[in-house]
Amino acid sequence: KLAGCTLFITGASRGIGKAIALKAAKDGANIVIAAKTAEPHPTLPGTIYTAAAEIEAAGGKALPCVVNVREEQQIINAVEKAVKTFGGIDILVNNASAISLTGTLETETKKVNLMMDVNVRGTYLTSKTCLPHLRKSRNPHILNLSPPMNMNPMWFKNHCAYTISKYGMSMCVLGMAEEFRGEVAVNALWPKTAIHTAALDMLGGSGIEKQCRKTDILADAAYCILTKPKSFTGNFVIDEVLLREEGVKDFDVYAIAPGHPLIPDFFLDEERKLSGSQREGPGGAKVNAESAPAKPLSPVAETFRVIQGAMSEEYVRATQGVFQFELSGDDGGTWYIDLKTKGGSAGVGKPPVTADVVMSMSSADFVKMFTGKLKPTMAFMSGKLRIKGNMTLAIKLEKMLTQLNSKL
Repeated sequence: KLAGCTLFITGASRGIGKAIALKAAKDGANIVIAAKTAEPHPTLPGTIYTAAAEIEAAGGKALPCVVNVREEQQIINAVEKAVKTFGGIDILVNNASAISLTGTLETETKKVNLMMDVNVRGTYLTSKTCLPHLRKSRNPHILNLSPPMNMNPMWFKNHCAYTISKYGMSMCVLGMAEEFRGEVAVNALWPKTAIHTAALDMLGGSGIEKQCRKTDILADAAYCILTKPKSFTGNFVIDEVLLREEGVKDFDVYAIAPGHPLIPDFFLDEERKLSGSQREGPGGAKVNAESAPAKPLSPVAETFRVIQGAMSEEYVRATQGVFQFELSGDDGGTWYIDLKTKGGSAGVGKPPVTADVVMSMSSADFVKMFTGKLKPTMAFMSGKLRIKGNMTLAIKLEKMLTQLNSKL
């Protein structure tokens, strides 16, 4: 279907961009890899040249171009080179994106600039530069990897700048779909669940991949959109919803760990059941993890009593961090877990030494988190947990919780 079509894909050296490129390459498409990485990156896999080799091996033609979408001239040069090489541009995929999941006071100005420059301005300028060529195509498409604009304040309060920047990409869809209706299709695509990419590994730490889907689901959904007529425009598509409509029934093929609970992605409100709502009590009896603990202590105090009892030199050695919890609701206030000082300690009030991580959440969610009913990653991504400070340590705490759950 896409044989002979030319796709200009930003951020196509790895992750979702590369997955979309490889899917189109199987049809014999021409792919312009417009991405920054020319030299191997110390922590991220792939360059524009390794991606080009994979695209050629899959049956496509590749044109690797060094493009930082913050630099307008680099975009213009790459578009000119693409038109010269392949005779035109049929499809633009605005995939390049920057992320910082930080609150207003924690987001450095340079991070704000990066997100606005890459996500909003980069998407806008790349679209603007490609549009004169897209208008000459038989079935032109622009596809932005951006979410439906959900105005629930929950999606703004923990990472306001990031949300503004992603919704900026979505506003490009809204505006340009109407502006170029009948000439160029403009749509947005967003995943229903977290997708396993190098970026997510950096955000979520090791072990998070089991709660994710592969990039293939977005590649299949993108292919679906890009092969539709240009009259299909102005849509905010969710990958799974579209694929179900197209007749896909087996979504386990997209899972990293089939059967494992998945993290819902940002900006989607649906409540999803979390795993592990029950655990076994003594003698294998099922007990509800939220059932009230031993009488005199409140659930939060009981949780800290158990944590204190489970302290070991091994935990302290492995973690080397001090956690402060700001809890709201019943039994709220300040609590801490010190896994840095010899022997470790936990209890009410501020920690004996300065906290490396401050976590804010409701006391009910705190108890759920420590009894295995709510994963910290899930709590964070759904806005129930705010984290200030060292993210790597926050991830270490998740590992410790897994070991503690048997005692709680």
